[in-house]
Amino acid sequence: MAEEAEHTKESWPENIVVRVRGPFYDVWTSQGVIRCVVRGALKRERRREDLVVVGDRVEVRIVGPGEGVIEAVAPRRRALVRRARDREVAQVIVANLDQLVVVLAAAQPELSLGMLDRFLVVAESQDLPTVICLNKVDLDPEGRARAALAPYRAIGYPVVETSVVTRVGLEELWRMLEGKLSALAGPSGVGKTSLVKAFRPELELRIGAVSEATGRGRHTTTASELIQLDERTFLVDTPGIGVLHLWALLPEELGQYYREFRRYLGACAYRDCRHLDEPGCAVRAAVEAGEIDAGRYERYRAIYQDLEEEAERQGRWEVERLRRERRTR
Repeated sequence: MAEEAEHTKESWPENIVVRVRGPFYDVWTSQGVIRCVVRGALKRERRREDLVVVGDRVEVRIVGPGEGVIEAVAPRRRALVRRARDREVAQVIVANLDQLVVVLAAAQPELSLGMLDRFLVVAESQDLPTVICLNKVDLDPEGRARAALAPYRAIGYPVVETSVVTRVGLEELWRMLEGKLSALAGPSGVGKTSLVKAFRPELELRIGAVSEATGRGRHTTTASELIQLDERTFLVDTPGIGVLHLWALLPEELGQYYREFRRYLGACAYRDCRHLDEPGCAVRAAVEAGEIDAGRYERYRAIYQDLEEEAERQGRWEVERLRRERRTR
């Protein structure tokens, strides 16, 4: 009877991976958080880079007090994925999200719209609802960062302005988080961990400062961690990202992930229009007419060029293969 109790199974979807530490996976179960390893056969079935990630729903076999083995991983939905740095593989940062919260700073570090646009491309490609959080608004009394985000409000992205110092906007942000599993993502130093502590002040989390020499944030969160805010609300604090490399995207599909382009996509003179320099491009005409933000369009051109160079370097057939793989993750 004791042996039977030692080898009980916990069924998903209640079991959620809350953090990954080397070969160990902390899993939230009905028996509390237990430390697990991955079954050998499962390691052989799945890629090492995204074997098990934070947010995964898993089947766990309990083998001892506070110890278990992950037997299987449920199919994922709405994952935050990027290309791993210096490698041609996907890095799944967090899985099974209800929404993404892109956190940017109004100042210290400087607002990065290029980073924001890349996050939005990733989110749109995963059909992942997204909230833009402009943090540290107490450092922007003239409202320049707020004005810079006006084009995003105009195309339907929710924008919440927050300050942990003055506590402005925290109630509004909570209403957006309540009842969901959300990930906070963005550059280092924008205050993601400070926002988590604003809701869970008892947590012992390290908070970093911005380097005066570089104007960039210092990494304090080194691995994604899922934190429970209440019975129905979960938040994943992710490490700061310096460069967000897009994974498995062909340049010609980029336009469909710009929501303000979509109404014009069928109106171009050429069916294979790249929306760059082709005559009769409805998207460019909309930019010239002020119907599409010119700054965001210029950043689209820069991302398109990056994707073209990536497709040329990897080979288009390889990118096509990765796109098919992306749909199965």
